Amino acid sequence: MRRELWGYAKEETLDNAALIAEQYRGIRPAPGYPACPDHVEKGPLFELLRAAEADIQLTESYAMMPASSVSGFYISHPQSQYFAVGKIGRDQVEDYARRKELPVAEVERWLAPYLAYEPGKE
Repeated sequence: MRRELWGYAKEETLDNAALIAEQYRGIRPAPGYPACPDHVEKGPLFELLRAAEADIQLTESYAMMPASSVSGFYISHPQSQYFAVGKIGRDQVEDYARRKELPVAEVERWLAPYLAYEPGKE
Protein backbone atom coordinates (compact mmCIF):
# COMPACT_ATOMS: atom_id res chain seq x y z
CA MET A 1 0.00 0.00 0.00
CA ARG A 2 2.66 2.51 1.04
CA ARG A 3 4.92 1.90 -1.94
CA GLU A 4 2.33 1.42 -4.69
CA LEU A 5 -0.72 3.48 -3.71
CA TRP A 6 0.68 6.21 -1.50
CA GLY A 7 4.03 6.44 -3.26
CA TYR A 8 6.02 7.72 -0.29
CA ALA A 9 8.20 4.63 0.22
CA LYS A 10 8.86 3.63 -3.39
CA GLU A 11 12.49 2.66 -2.70
CA GLU A 12 11.78 0.78 0.54
CA THR A 13 12.77 -2.89 0.51
CA LEU A 14 11.83 -4.36 3.89
CA ASP A 15 11.72 -8.13 4.30
CA ASN A 16 8.99 -9.87 6.32
CA ALA A 17 11.03 -9.77 9.54
CA ALA A 18 11.48 -6.00 9.20
CA LEU A 19 7.77 -5.51 8.49
CA ILE A 20 6.81 -7.60 11.52
CA ALA A 21 9.25 -5.54 13.61
CA GLU A 22 7.41 -2.44 12.30
CA GLN A 23 10.54 -0.86 10.85
CA TYR A 24 8.49 1.02 8.27
CA ARG A 25 7.56 4.69 8.51
CA GLY A 26 4.23 5.34 10.21
CA ILE A 27 1.86 3.32 12.36
CA ARG A 28 -1.15 1.02 11.94
CA PRO A 29 -3.35 1.27 15.04
CA ALA A 30 -6.18 -1.24 14.85
CA PRO A 31 -9.67 -1.36 16.37
CA GLY A 32 -9.64 -3.46 19.51
CA TYR A 33 -6.06 -2.61 20.44
CA PRO A 34 -4.79 -0.02 22.97
CA ALA A 35 -4.90 3.01 20.64
CA CYS A 36 -8.41 2.17 19.35
CA PRO A 37 -10.11 0.02 21.98
CA ASP A 38 -13.59 0.05 20.42
CA HIS A 39 -14.01 -3.08 18.26
CA VAL A 40 -17.31 -1.66 16.96
CA GLU A 41 -15.33 0.70 14.72
CA LYS A 42 -14.53 -2.31 12.52
CA GLY A 43 -18.14 -2.20 11.27
CA PRO A 44 -17.91 1.13 9.41
CA LEU A 45 -14.32 0.37 8.38
CA PHE A 46 -15.34 -2.93 6.80
CA GLU A 47 -18.28 -1.28 5.02
CA LEU A 48 -16.04 1.47 3.65
CA LEU A 49 -13.45 -1.05 2.43
CA ARG A 50 -16.09 -3.48 1.14
CA ALA A 51 -14.29 -6.25 3.03
CA ALA A 52 -17.02 -8.78 2.21
CA GLU A 53 -15.93 -8.61 -1.43
CA ALA A 54 -12.55 -9.97 -0.25
CA ASP A 55 -14.37 -12.72 1.72
CA ILE A 56 -13.57 -11.11 5.08
CA GLN A 57 -16.42 -11.09 7.57
CA LEU A 58 -17.00 -9.84 11.10
CA THR A 59 -18.49 -12.05 13.78
CA GLU A 60 -21.11 -10.83 16.26
CA SER A 61 -18.24 -9.87 18.60
CA TYR A 62 -16.36 -8.12 15.76
CA ALA A 63 -13.68 -10.78 15.38
CA MET A 64 -12.47 -11.05 11.79
CA MET A 65 -12.95 -14.19 9.75
CA PRO A 66 -10.79 -15.72 8.45
CA ALA A 67 -8.73 -15.37 11.61
CA SER A 68 -5.63 -14.46 9.59
CA SER A 69 -7.28 -11.16 8.55
CA VAL A 70 -5.89 -7.85 9.78
CA SER A 71 -7.26 -4.33 9.75
CA GLY A 72 -6.15 -0.93 10.92
CA PHE A 73 -5.87 2.76 10.30
CA TYR A 74 -2.68 3.52 8.39
CA ILE A 75 -0.97 6.74 9.41
CA SER A 76 2.15 7.51 7.39
CA HIS A 77 3.45 10.65 9.04
CA PRO A 78 7.13 10.14 9.98
CA GLN A 79 6.55 11.43 13.52
CA SER A 80 3.51 9.24 14.20
CA GLN A 81 3.85 7.01 17.27
CA TYR A 82 1.78 4.27 18.83
CA PHE A 83 -0.14 5.24 21.93
CA ALA A 84 -2.59 3.69 24.35
CA VAL A 85 -5.91 5.01 25.54
CA GLY A 86 -5.89 5.39 29.32
CA LYS A 87 -8.75 4.69 31.69
CA ILE A 88 -12.05 6.18 30.54
CA GLY A 89 -14.32 8.06 32.94
CA ARG A 90 -18.10 7.88 33.10
CA ASP A 91 -18.42 11.37 31.55
CA GLN A 92 -16.33 10.27 28.58
CA VAL A 93 -18.41 7.11 28.12
CA GLU A 94 -21.64 9.11 28.23
CA ASP A 95 -20.31 11.61 25.68
CA TYR A 96 -19.04 8.84 23.39
CA ALA A 97 -22.35 6.97 23.64
CA ARG A 98 -24.24 10.16 22.75
CA ARG A 99 -22.04 10.81 19.69
CA LYS A 100 -22.25 7.17 18.54
CA GLU A 101 -26.00 7.12 19.25
CA LEU A 102 -25.60 3.98 21.38
CA PRO A 103 -26.85 3.11 24.86
CA VAL A 104 -24.30 3.81 27.60
CA ALA A 105 -24.51 0.16 28.72
CA GLU A 106 -23.47 -1.04 25.26
CA VAL A 107 -20.48 1.31 25.15
CA GLU A 108 -19.52 0.16 28.64
CA ARG A 109 -19.66 -3.46 27.50
CA TRP A 110 -17.32 -2.87 24.53
CA LEU A 111 -14.91 -0.68 26.49
CA ALA A 112 -15.04 -2.58 29.81
CA PRO A 113 -11.25 -3.12 30.16
CA TYR A 114 -10.66 0.62 29.77
CA LEU A 115 -13.25 1.92 32.23
CA ALA A 116 -12.03 3.90 35.25
CA TYR A 117 -15.15 2.86 37.14
CA GLU A 118 -17.29 -0.20 37.68
CA PRO A 119 -20.60 0.17 35.79
CA GLY A 120 -23.63 0.23 38.07
CA LYS A 121 -21.54 1.00 41.18
CA GLU A 122 -20.92 4.73 40.92
